[in-house]
Amino acid sequence: MEVLKPVKRNILLNPGPSTTTDSVKYSLVIPDMCHREKDFIKIMDEVREELVKIVHGDPSEYAAVLFTGSGTVIDDVCINSLVPADKKLLIINNGSYASRMVEIAKHYGIEHVNLSFPQDKLPDLNVIEDTLKKDRKIAVVAGAHQETGTGILNPIKEIGEIVHRHGCTFIVDTISTYAMIPMNINDMNVDFIMSSAQKGLCAFTGVSWVIGNRKEIEKSKDYPKRSYYCNLYNQYEFFEQGEGMQFTSPVQLIFALKQAIKEYWEEGEEARWKRLDECWHAVQKGLKEIGLKNVIDPAIQSHLVTAVKAPDDPRYDFYKLHDYCYERGFTIYPGKMFGLNTFRICNLGQITSKDIDDFFVVAKEAFNNMGFELPIEA
Repeated sequence: MEVLKPVKRNILLNPGPSTTTDSVKYSLVIPDMCHREKDFIKIMDEVREELVKIVHGDPSEYAAVLFTGSGTVIDDVCINSLVPADKKLLIINNGSYASRMVEIAKHYGIEHVNLSFPQDKLPDLNVIEDTLKKDRKIAVVAGAHQETGTGILNPIKEIGEIVHRHGCTFIVDTISTYAMIPMNINDMNVDFIMSSAQKGLCAFTGVSWVIGNRKEIEKSKDYPKRSYYCNLYNQYEFFEQGEGMQFTSPVQLIFALKQAIKEYWEEGEEARWKRLDECWHAVQKGLKEIGLKNVIDPAIQSHLVTAVKAPDDPRYDFYKLHDYCYERGFTIYPGKMFGLNTFRICNLGQITSKDIDDFFVVAKEAFNNMGFELPIEA
């Protein structure tokens, strides 16, 4: 058996892309293949079925529709494709990623309600209920499972119950929770969920998908076609006719995604979540040792993304912290909270609690080099 040379391993603690295995990296190296070959289309169809099975869906009832692009492309697809003519979209907004949905709706000129909540709190279910009662023109509701800018885990099942009680379609961005937090699409009170290869499945940026109820997808055939490239029904129809994507598919990235799915099943749904949850607990331990604070109440966190309050001290410089860690194989990410100085530590990829412990050894050195004595006094 050929032994492949190990690739330098970096620990990505940003919110995607995530750390990958060498076997996923090497799966990109395949003989050249046209995306219209039957052998390749068969692989894509197998991948589509596996993506549905990851959330315990029945492929006869639910379909995964793949697009080329990062996670934002699938937000775009759902918002531009699933709002009927003369109807409204309600966006439940408690952070920067739901705000992105608002921007997409504005771009397409889709009538919408931006239902805003504090970025450090859960949405108020009573306000959602009241809004849907008062505005009967709303036909579609969209929101994020995890608000990736803060790490808040929104109560999707409870929101979905309200949404469906008012006869609306529910679209949920599960980009940064799919294949990490165990989920069953049959129990979530959702109609569409979405994700992207570079997050929980630990493949590569460039393939994203929506998983939707087939009947709901087929209804959208008669909705306005607001995008030429990013229309959900058109792409679904091409897949169902056995032609693959409507336009050129990212062949090598699909092979990497196939390998990443294989490794997901080998690890197991519960085992993966246990490993990632252990990583989050290691993050909490490391923050306490340095003297850093959570921005979000841990009781409503996803255990996948931690927003950290930056020290209010002129010696602190995020880029010095970032660069020191980056040079030693660890990547962290700036915060995405409006008006607050934060940074994020994320545990999405093929990492372990030991990797987190090793990161904090380096992070402590970085804070020492900036002149801090640890733990930092509040």
